[in-house]
Amino acid sequence: MNIAVTDLAFTYPSGVQALRGVTLTLLSGEAVAIVGENGAGKTTLVKQFNGLLRPTSGTVMVGEWDTRSVSVAKLASRVGYVFQNPDDQLFERSVIKEVSFGPRNLGRSEEASAAAAAAALEMVGLEAEVNAHPYDLHLSQRKLLALAAVLAMHTPIIVLDEPTTGQDARGLARIGAIIRTLKAERRTVITITHDIDFAAEHFERVVVMARGQVLAEGPAPDVLSRTDVLAQAEVEPPQLA
Repeated sequence: MNIAVTDLAFTYPSGVQALRGVTLTLLSGEAVAIVGENGAGKTTLVKQFNGLLRPTSGTVMVGEWDTRSVSVAKLASRVGYVFQNPDDQLFERSVIKEVSFGPRNLGRSEEASAAAAAAALEMVGLEAEVNAHPYDLHLSQRKLLALAAVLAMHTPIIVLDEPTTGQDARGLARIGAIIRTLKAERRTVITITHDIDFAAEHFERVVVMARGQVLAEGPAPDVLSRTDVLAQAEVEPPQLA
């Protein structure tokens, strides 16, 4: 299913306008990286996709659903969102309970939820930690656990907010392999990242944001070679450029 954003504006209660007239279509099965300076509006934008934030004006459509009239719980069946800070996401007392919560909450059986959780933990390399308390894991493992919790829900759209932060080379390789698997399954993968080399390697389309607006979007090789646009967003071009 596509995500269609039309003339989207969003203002926080404090009065800060974070998005200004954003129009963007993300097609089903695409792998899209959203890049830009801190405060560009990237996280505010993706939180509109699962209803954590609602448009001040304009519309966000996930498939045929208008996010203004669909609950967060219902949107969670379509859009899985992995937070930048896993401590904002994790709440259960064991790893296995954490990862099986999502599919259970979507109405799947205990058996199906357990199978989905086991498969997700194997994908992220935490299958040996099923009985551990999430907060006994170090940060990079907690980020992988938060990813597993979303993978277990098997949503058609997955949003990854800064997935590579705190990961070593092995963790980066694992996340890259997971993204390749999701793309092979024709799921939509959207990431916010400051790791431009990671974006260039794994994402076919790039959206550049600054000051709450989209400055450029299109095929990654084209957008990431536009040094003038990247400079406006305070983004360094990838090494391959």
